[in-house]
Amino acid sequence: VLIDLKMNKLKPENFGQMNMYVNYYKEEVNDEYDQDPIGIILCADKDAALAKMAVQGINNNIYATKYTTVMPDYEVLQNEVQKVIAMYNEKEDK
Repeated sequence: VLIDLKMNKLKPENFGQMNMYVNYYKEEVNDEYDQDPIGIILCADKDAALAKMAVQGINNNIYATKYTTVMPDYEVLQNEVQKVIAMYNEKEDK
């Protein structure tokens, strides 16, 4: 997993840059037993429509998300973790 932290709003060129990083890693670092690398762009703000358009035509797994600089309250965080665990357990039961 390759992670690029952007201090500003997500820009279309960020996807091209990450695509280059992923391609380089795939060609120069991965060996025959490795899975393809995944690129994650963390940014201060993200426009979902821009992100959708920017990744069209890119064959690599590249994702963008907005980061937060403030941790939620313990109770809120604990509830969110419990929701994720419950969803995972439901999928495993099926």
